Amino acid sequence: MASVGKIKIRVPNTIKKGDVIPVQVLVSHPMETGMRKNKDGSVIPAYYINDVDVFYGNDKITHCDWTIAVSANPFITFYVKADKAAPIKIVYKDIKGGVYEQAVQISPQ
Repeated sequence: MASVGKIKIRVPNTIKKGDVIPVQVLVSHPMETGMRKNKDGSVIPAYYINDVDVFYGNDKITHCDWTIAVSANPFITFYVKADKAAPIKIVYKDIKGGVYEQAVQISPQ
């Protein structure tokens, strides 16, 4: 699972100041529930993202508490009013202590 925690963020190429823009985020993560079994019948241990923070500049704009009900390689879309030049940063934390983050610069014209 070398790609666990790899994050891709997509924002529009052209952003005008004051626009409400979609931010699409994909993270590679198995999101195992701890309820499945592998081929030999052993339970696959739980391993999922349980904490998500989104920042716009220095401001935390949202926080999510996730559980086992989120699919593998979660994809989320949210909207932000682009009123300043600043990075949008996503921080994911999983139950095994992994912390994964990625940022993209927003530069409204």
